[in-house]
Amino acid sequence: MTWVNLLSRKRSGVSQIEQKEVGRSHFQKDIDRIIFSSAFRRLNHKTQVHPLPENDNIHTRLPHSLEVSSVGRSLGAKVGKRLAEELKCIEIEPSDLGDIVQAACLAHDIGNPPFGHSGEAAIGDWFRANADRDFLKDLTKAELNDFQNFEGNAQGLRIITKLEYYLFEGGMRLTYATLGTFLKYPWTSDLLESAGKKKYGCDRSEREILAEIATELGLIQQYETGWCRHPLSYLMEAADDICYASIDLEDGIEMGFLTYDEVTDILKLIVNFDEIPPLHPHCEGNDLYNRKIAIARGKAMNTLIEGIVDTFIHQKDALLNGDFVGEDLIGACGGRVKEFIDTAKNTAKEKIFNNPRKMQLEIGSHATIETLLDAFIRSTYSLHQLDSDCFPERFKQILNLMGSHQPKKDWSLDHSYLHVLDFISGMTDKYALNISQQIEAMNK
Repeated sequence: MTWVNLLSRKRSGVSQIEQKEVGRSHFQKDIDRIIFSSAFRRLNHKTQVHPLPENDNIHTRLPHSLEVSSVGRSLGAKVGKRLAEELKCIEIEPSDLGDIVQAACLAHDIGNPPFGHSGEAAIGDWFRANADRDFLKDLTKAELNDFQNFEGNAQGLRIITKLEYYLFEGGMRLTYATLGTFLKYPWTSDLLESAGKKKYGCDRSEREILAEIATELGLIQQYETGWCRHPLSYLMEAADDICYASIDLEDGIEMGFLTYDEVTDILKLIVNFDEIPPLHPHCEGNDLYNRKIAIARGKAMNTLIEGIVDTFIHQKDALLNGDFVGEDLIGACGGRVKEFIDTAKNTAKEKIFNNPRKMQLEIGSHATIETLLDAFIRSTYSLHQLDSDCFPERFKQILNLMGSHQPKKDWSLDHSYLHVLDFISGMTDKYALNISQQIEAMNK
């Protein structure tokens, strides 16, 4: 693959390259379009790790996405500076790589449903549990496969290329460079079974868009419906992992799942606490500990960023050839970078994700998603099966809640169900809970 193709400024849904504005690059436009979208704004009320937290200091998807974008910008800009000579001949500034990675990072969670990964799992579980029911039995195996393995990454691609701004005419109309960097898994759900992939990034409904992106960028095709990753997508992934590993620890303290000493011991794997200067005498107790943790986390991030940039440059040829060995850059870094990330993730898994209080909330989120799918899928199926004069008023009221997402009787069942998932996955946590409670009251 070549940088001249991989850093394409052409836009999806637009026939030619837009004129560059004074003081604003094509990739900075991508950043602005994502930030000002309604889908991005709703991330402020969607679960990051802890569903419906009472503590306002706990991260939701929005601050997480902003923090990831900040780390991603640093990674991209530093890589761009190291590649400056290679980029000079294609009129790309080193800072452009920072903007591309930042844009992709801002959008990386935009397709997540309410309640985070718990909501994602709940949608797939519901479609698997109901696979033999009348309202699903007419779907093809391929259609059902996307629903049963519902993937927020694939929903994100649908949002940015179809649903936001120019509806079904390019969506946000982002540059191909940003779209390629956003695609963490540039393949369809077919490869979950045939190639043993764990996740995927494109539903059947966006298959043509995926092929278009891959062709424009010159991504190497590895399967009939799968391509190798854009090199910069590895930087987006690394930025996400850095923030997950670091910020989850601080949220764990806020929620009472981790102690300061536990988090300090992990940070000491990569930070020398003796180098942190004494803080103001007014800082004491928990405030003192919080500030020390925040300063140490900043130092840790700097070390992680430098290690990942070095590894990217070292692996550059393999990334461009599509034969990079390993799953991610952090693994390729090895040493204390990998040790810190692995230890932080394992601690979060053991002490945070398996905490009984968190799991109780996730059980409730599953029930909410199930109530929503029961109501909206059944109502949509009845719309297709019943004459208008026999269509129950209750089902009409439910579908009316969908607004512009409301399915039409002459649509295919698969297309109608896609719109149901567009609506439900776009909900915030509180809105999903509110609508499910209204539906339950309606059923009494």
